[in-house]
Amino acid sequence: MARRVFFSFHYTPDNWRASQVRQIGVIEGDAPVSDNDWETITKGGDAAIQRWIDSQLSGKGCTVVLIGAGTAGRKWINYEIVKSWNDGKGVVGVHIHGLKDRAGQQATRGQNPLDWITVGSSKARLSSIAKTYDPPNWESTTVYNHIRNNLAAWVEEAITIRNTH
Repeated sequence: MARRVFFSFHYTPDNWRASQVRQIGVIEGDAPVSDNDWETITKGGDAAIQRWIDSQLSGKGCTVVLIGAGTAGRKWINYEIVKSWNDGKGVVGVHIHGLKDRAGQQATRGQNPLDWITVGSSKARLSSIAKTYDPPNWESTTVYNHIRNNLAAWVEEAITIRNTH
């Protein structure tokens, strides 16, 4: 049985790359939201966005943070990561800058958003506990294949790590 996961990503620049990962099919992800649906959600303000995120995280065992050029430090990305960790879900980061977007372009490598989050009484950076993966190579198909071949194992590892911390 495939694990149920939540995908966290910066919507506007990375939704095309994220959709490639979501469609790999080795894990069960959250349902994609359309541009129109997202506009409707965001019109409701912060409370509506938070309710939507919370509902999407419900029943998921892990959050996969798809890291693009501008993912780190974003308010709602940070919220999704903190909420996931605090709710006992696994968290894993995967750099997706090497995947091509709708226009066939790759992006620059973004900062690790797990560096922006501190956890526990020691206020350790989450990046010192949870893992982040940066697929080797720069060819988009090689990056895609690396993610496809490893994503399920990364999710399982993230859940194991969370269960021990």
